[in-house]
Amino acid sequence: MAETTKTSATPTKVAKKEKRLKVTLVKSPIGYSKDQRQTAVALGLNKLNSSNELPDNSAVRGMIFKIKHLVRVEEI
Repeated sequence: MAETTKTSATPTKVAKKEKRLKVTLVKSPIGYSKDQRQTAVALGLNKLNSSNELPDNSAVRGMIFKIKHLVRVEEI
Protein backbone atom coordinates (compact mmCIF):
# COMPACT_ATOMS: atom_id res chain seq x y z
CA MET A 1 0.00 0.00 0.00
CA ALA A 2 1.21 3.45 -0.81
CA GLU A 3 1.31 5.85 2.07
CA THR A 4 -0.11 9.25 1.55
CA THR A 5 1.45 12.17 3.28
CA LYS A 6 -0.44 15.28 4.08
CA THR A 7 1.29 18.50 3.29
CA SER A 8 0.00 21.10 5.63
CA ALA A 9 0.64 24.63 4.59
CA THR A 10 1.27 26.59 7.73
CA PRO A 11 -0.86 29.67 7.77
CA THR A 12 1.21 32.81 7.70
CA LYS A 13 0.52 35.19 10.49
CA VAL A 14 -0.31 38.64 9.30
CA ALA A 15 1.42 41.17 11.50
CA LYS A 16 -1.09 43.59 12.90
CA LYS A 17 -0.12 47.20 12.71
CA GLU A 18 0.08 48.14 16.36
CA LYS A 19 -1.53 51.46 17.10
CA ARG A 20 0.82 53.98 18.63
CA LEU A 21 0.35 57.30 20.41
CA LYS A 22 2.80 60.19 20.37
CA VAL A 23 2.59 61.97 23.71
CA THR A 24 4.23 65.39 24.17
CA LEU A 25 4.61 67.25 27.47
CA VAL A 26 3.41 70.80 26.75
CA LYS A 27 2.95 72.13 30.29
CA SER A 28 5.21 71.77 33.30
CA PRO A 29 4.04 69.43 36.06
CA ILE A 30 5.57 71.75 38.67
CA GLY A 31 2.85 72.85 41.06
CA TYR A 32 0.73 69.75 40.48
CA SER A 33 0.46 66.76 42.76
CA LYS A 34 3.34 64.32 43.16
CA ASP A 35 1.48 61.46 41.50
CA GLN A 36 0.90 63.58 38.39
CA ARG A 37 4.62 64.39 38.18
CA GLN A 38 5.45 60.70 38.59
CA THR A 39 2.95 59.79 35.87
CA ALA A 40 4.68 62.15 33.43
CA VAL A 41 8.05 60.54 34.25
CA ALA A 42 6.55 57.06 33.88
CA LEU A 43 5.40 58.01 30.38
CA GLY A 44 8.99 59.02 29.57
CA LEU A 45 8.30 62.74 29.61
CA ASN A 46 11.08 64.31 31.62
CA LYS A 47 11.45 67.77 30.09
CA LEU A 48 9.09 70.28 28.59
CA ASN A 49 8.33 69.56 24.91
CA SER A 50 9.76 66.05 25.19
CA SER A 51 7.88 63.38 23.25
CA ASN A 52 7.53 59.64 23.46
CA GLU A 53 5.81 57.05 21.28
CA LEU A 54 3.79 54.59 23.34
CA PRO A 55 1.49 51.66 22.54
CA ASP A 56 -2.20 52.45 22.45
CA ASN A 57 -3.55 50.35 25.31
CA SER A 58 -5.75 50.93 28.31
CA ALA A 59 -2.88 51.36 30.79
CA VAL A 60 -1.27 54.13 28.76
CA ARG A 61 -4.65 55.74 28.06
CA GLY A 62 -5.36 55.84 31.80
CA MET A 63 -2.02 57.51 32.50
CA ILE A 64 -2.66 60.05 29.76
CA PHE A 65 -6.13 60.75 31.15
CA LYS A 66 -4.59 61.50 34.54
CA ILE A 67 -2.35 64.24 33.11
CA LYS A 68 -4.43 65.26 30.08
CA HIS A 69 -4.07 68.94 31.05
CA LEU A 70 -0.27 68.67 30.69
CA VAL A 71 0.13 66.72 27.45
CA ARG A 72 -0.75 66.71 23.76
CA VAL A 73 -1.59 63.34 22.19
CA GLU A 74 -1.41 62.37 18.51
CA GLU A 75 -2.36 59.03 17.00
CA ILE A 76 0.30 57.55 14.74
